[in-house]
Amino acid sequence: MLKERRMWDPREFSETYSRLAPLAVRAAERVLHDRAAAEDVAQDVFATLWERPGTYDPARGSLAHYVAMVARSRALDRWRSRQASDAATERLGHDVALGTLCGPGQTSGDVDDAIVRRARVAASIGALRQAPLEQREAVLLAYGAGLSAREVARVTAVPVGTAKSRIRLGLIRTRCVLGLGEAA
Repeated sequence: MLKERRMWDPREFSETYSRLAPLAVRAAERVLHDRAAAEDVAQDVFATLWERPGTYDPARGSLAHYVAMVARSRALDRWRSRQASDAATERLGHDVALGTLCGPGQTSGDVDDAIVRRARVAASIGALRQAPLEQREAVLLAYGAGLSAREVARVTAVPVGTAKSRIRLGLIRTRCVLGLGEAA
């Protein structure tokens, strides 16, 4: 499998990928119940293994067990991220749907402000839905769930810089759709 130098031979890696990728996909699909997402997870697992072969320690178990464990772990991270994103979207939609009209101590100006705020939130949700999935997920995790960029990176299993870029690009895209800025 891995040579002593902790480097992959391309042919050896290709054979290992052919043999173990189906295992990684199955492990991820059991968690995600989504074949395409499971294939993405398997691809990520092997990309990491290619870039950093030292993450696998043969003394701790077989490569097959390692691949299955990492695939399951990454799939759980994606599942949690998806759950947080869905919850944030639901909360935001719920906040838009709620909203009192004239409660105690409110004036008609307060009601007008509340209506304008709800309309802006509804428009923002619609605009955010037009952003690519990764950007939408990052923005919802950051602003809907209140996570930092570092936490968004951990939950989505991407580097911090990638998480920051997705948040920024998602906001730019949303502003552009709303007519508040230029496209990136």
